[in-house]
Amino acid sequence: MSTYVYGITAAGHPLRLDGVLGVGEPAAPLRTVRSGTLTAVVSDAPPGLRAKRRDVQAHQGVIEALMMDGATLPMRFGLLAPDDSEVASALDAEGEGYLARLEELEGHFEYNLKVSREEEDLLREVIQESDRVRELRERTRDGAGTHEERLELGEIVANEVAARRDAEAQRLVEALSSRAKRVSVGEPTASSLLSVSFLVSSQEIDPFVQAVQEQADRRGDAYTFALTGPLPPYSFV
Repeated sequence: MSTYVYGITAAGHPLRLDGVLGVGEPAAPLRTVRSGTLTAVVSDAPPGLRAKRRDVQAHQGVIEALMMDGATLPMRFGLLAPDDSEVASALDAEGEGYLARLEELEGHFEYNLKVSREEEDLLREVIQESDRVRELRERTRDGAGTHEERLELGEIVANEVAARRDAEAQRLVEALSSRAKRVSVGEPTASSLLSVSFLVSSQEIDPFVQAVQEQADRRGDAYTFALTGPLPPYSFV
């Protein structure tokens, strides 16, 4: 049977996992694989494992229990090894890198921030600040104007919207980065101008959350700030 891997800790981690169960139905009991200065928390992998709600929550529960007592390298859901000996071999082969990353993560948590802005609010700004957009809108109002003018209007607006979204995202990241040890910027979606993760020290959590709130208050109701955390530091493993 394959081995399911939840996370990696330093060998000195207390591993207080009483009552914590793993994936599968019935839930698999947890065990450890030790190699030198590292420990991996694992269990038997159930056959036909899929990302069902119960199993995803079980995986997350193991990681959160480990993080309560010290730095943990969380593995992605569904990570399997052929057996425990292969896990031990991986710990041996990558030991220095794993230890360095654990030292970096000690006392830190991930916070994810997603920011969106109402499209109408952004379009109003583009129209107000661009003489050429206002001119073309007048020329093409009610189906008037040439095909080329309508194309130009669409291109200018699309380029302005993209540029302003990018600039705003950069300003937000720069404003909040001083409160974080590391930053991982994700790809924005059609509905968000920014998706970014911050690695935040436990001592900096309150100032960081306050800084995010200040940025949200400064921008007003046209913006939506969604801050999630503390989370396992998946973005920094």
